[in-house]
Amino acid sequence: MPGEKNKEHNMLTKRLSRIAAAGISLAVLASLGACGSTTSNSDTVRIGIAQIVSHPSLDSIRQGFKDCMTTLGYDNVSYDEENPEGDQAALTSIANNFKSGNLDLVVAITTPVAQAMAQAMPDRPIVFAGVTDPVGAGLVTSFDSPGGNLTGTSDYPPIDAQIELIKDIKPDVKSIGVVYSSSEVNAEIQLNLAKDAASKLGIDVRAAAITNSSEVQQAAVSLKGVDAFYVGNDNSVVSAIEGLIQAAEQQKVPVITADPDSVSKGATASYAVDQHEMGCQTATLADKVLKGAAPSSLPVVKMADLKDSLVLTLNPTAAARQGVTIPDSVTSRPGAVMVGN
Repeated sequence: MPGEKNKEHNMLTKRLSRIAAAGISLAVLASLGACGSTTSNSDTVRIGIAQIVSHPSLDSIRQGFKDCMTTLGYDNVSYDEENPEGDQAALTSIANNFKSGNLDLVVAITTPVAQAMAQAMPDRPIVFAGVTDPVGAGLVTSFDSPGGNLTGTSDYPPIDAQIELIKDIKPDVKSIGVVYSSSEVNAEIQLNLAKDAASKLGIDVRAAAITNSSEVQQAAVSLKGVDAFYVGNDNSVVSAIEGLIQAAEQQKVPVITADPDSVSKGATASYAVDQHEMGCQTATLADKVLKGAAPSSLPVVKMADLKDSLVLTLNPTAAARQGVTIPDSVTSRPGAVMVGN
């Protein structure tokens, strides 16, 4: 009713007058309100997402993030999705564009992307995904207390179990070949971890470095004589896994990876993090940040520590092409996923 509205207006005016009389301006109140505000699920949220290359596993992380943001109630989200396809100059340009954009949050998929975003935006909240060792990469101070403006999810692989899987599939293995990207911090860290894990089992590791994905097949050929190949979370190698698989088939040795999608493409097996679930866990962290939590106070989620986040994927047909038969003791493991024809 008009009279009731006038009454409410008059009451509000009196309250504001009393506040002004107490020496508190409306401008100050507005400023205080803005400082304490958080983004609600009903607001339009602007999120920038970047991944280093196009690949099913990284695509799955991104899709898992978006799916779970919807599940969390974020129906009004504007995504700026970018992909430099491994080009460092393009990545730097994307990071600068994100910096100048009006974004509420940045999601960085893979270590190189997270590093570029962190360098460009030291004060904006960034949530990363698919980063193996965020401490070694200089992104956070520790897993439990990240510090700074970043937190996220780590795909730190269960390398001991992955190397043991190679021995389970090929018991007489004496040497393992690793093709790795010399420009990726993650790749070098995993190479050293693989060497440590293999040495415990009396297995030698031979490595061949690459500078870009076009060198993967030739690097694999140069490792002729190894009894198996191991591929970690190395984006450059995984994006060209077909070349490595071709070399392995010619040499009749199995390929065991940290990437389940590579098994569908012809690797023998993987024991790896569920990429879609990692995207979901990343969304959970993003939700907390958007609601006001500081990234510095949110521990990095190590996916391998979560129950049911690891999946064993096997391709018996690919194994046969690589000269091995996957034992029943492996194929009968609970939860094992079979792919291939």
